[in-house]
Amino acid sequence: MLSVSTKNRSPHGYAKRFNGIKNGNGLVFLVLLIILLLLSIFLIGPLLAILWQIFDDSYSKMSGATAITRYLSSPSLLTSLFNSLFVAVIVTLIVMPLALTFAYALTRSCMPFKKLLRSLTLLPLLSPSLLAAISIIYWFGNQGIAKSVWQCLGFDSIYGASGIILAECFAIFPHVLMILVTALSLADGRLYEAANALGTSNIRKFFTITLPSIKYGLISASLVSFTLVITDFGIPKIVGGDFDVLATDIFRLIIGQQDFQQGAVVAMLLLLPALLTFSVDYIIRHKHSASLSARAVTLIPKVNLRFDRIMMTYCSLIGLLMLAMFLMAVYASFVSFWPYNLTLSLLNYRSVLFDSELGVAISNSLILAVGTTLLGTGLVFLGAYILEKTKGFYYLHTIIRLLVVLPMAVPGLVLGLGYIFFFNAPTNPLNMLYQTMPLLILCTVIHFYTTCHMTMVTALKAIDKEFEAVSDSLKVPFYKTMWRVTLPICLPSLIDISRYFFINAMTTISAVIFLYSPETQLASIAILNLDDAGDVGGATAMAVMITAISMAATAIYLLLGWFVDQRTQRWRQS
Repeated sequence: MLSVSTKNRSPHGYAKRFNGIKNGNGLVFLVLLIILLLLSIFLIGPLLAILWQIFDDSYSKMSGATAITRYLSSPSLLTSLFNSLFVAVIVTLIVMPLALTFAYALTRSCMPFKKLLRSLTLLPLLSPSLLAAISIIYWFGNQGIAKSVWQCLGFDSIYGASGIILAECFAIFPHVLMILVTALSLADGRLYEAANALGTSNIRKFFTITLPSIKYGLISASLVSFTLVITDFGIPKIVGGDFDVLATDIFRLIIGQQDFQQGAVVAMLLLLPALLTFSVDYIIRHKHSASLSARAVTLIPKVNLRFDRIMMTYCSLIGLLMLAMFLMAVYASFVSFWPYNLTLSLLNYRSVLFDSELGVAISNSLILAVGTTLLGTGLVFLGAYILEKTKGFYYLHTIIRLLVVLPMAVPGLVLGLGYIFFFNAPTNPLNMLYQTMPLLILCTVIHFYTTCHMTMVTALKAIDKEFEAVSDSLKVPFYKTMWRVTLPICLPSLIDISRYFFINAMTTISAVIFLYSPETQLASIAILNLDDAGDVGGATAMAVMITAISMAATAIYLLLGWFVDQRTQRWRQS
């Protein structure tokens, strides 16, 4: 009887299930389900809610097809659409050659002070995009100190297309520069050595070797520039004036007119350019072949005094323009009352922090940044590790891989609008999250998830899969390998990811503009409200404080990175 009972219970089957649980397969499945649930609720749900809002006729008594036809036939749509495309194209055409020349100088010249000049171009990344718009007003506005210069260039006012283009060029430049510097850094020196041996001129080398080798970087940078400009909300809101774009149309329809159906139509229209550029980038990336082989030789620039001086002059000019934009905002934040009382004081800071009681907005932004950093960094690392280093659950892996790249194609304004329709619905059991800090944190994590996920995947792919193979052969659970081996190796990438989350959470506007309450107002949103109230000095002071916090955080991360390198990355050093 005992032998029969043992046979029927199949001890080998129990052992197999036990080993599966012991080796972490159940935990892998649980983590995959949690990630899928989060992406479904906080990404797919809001996007579907926007689609549902278009066809919901309970308020407007208008069918979805009628609402779409009505808006598409309106002259205001054509005007806003043309304006958005015009600004995005012009900014891209201006920024691309400027950033390419700067990147070429950093990678192909021997000019001095490269790190300093490179650091100056990072200033827009540490500040809200609104700081560029406000600084331009102080320079070229109706009471700006260089208004006559702007008029001499043939522009009547800074408010409109010209102001948006100028401010967007300042804000977009570092994003484009980072991509182009990376593309130019991956050069095979053997091609240039062969060209030198054949007596090829520098101009011909540029057009026959350099440009073909960075064509993917050029296309990618152009698409990033176009997408960021066409979906930006803050700069057109500050200096747009009567120049309407799609992003400001959404804000006006939702906040001003409470026309949610038409706002949803514009949101889906704004989603199309981002999806188009994302699709083109995806196709090109998969068709792109590696230009740097295993036998490649590092390209080391040679000293050319004339060329180096020209590049130094050019980069210094760009750096001074960046510094002038930033320092003007800093100076104006200390001016008592522009332009009538130029006495330097802390009046604007006192007005913001104490009189207007917006000190809580700074605290809220810090809570958002810290919460986003902790949750986002942990989720990105765990999700990327499960997808790249574990086996099984093929369909779950495939679905999640598709979902994690979707946030890159969704503008922040569209994502925030979807959160209104989804979480503000009375029938949604998660309605209690609406206008709370946890929802702001989750929205920000989803908004910036894709870039961080791709960074983490790149770091994980560089780690040989033999670590996991050896662990499996020794029956070591995956989480022990992850904790003892993978995590220490990936710490530098994790620090970069957490810094990215923190700074973007401090400066974000579009994704959270519809989601805050008086108790959860953020510093970046306070800038818009102060500007609308006519307190430009207070708005400038708030923008400068955000930038100062971002700079301090960057310095802390640099120290943390140095400490991590000394403690866990000595094996990388020769």
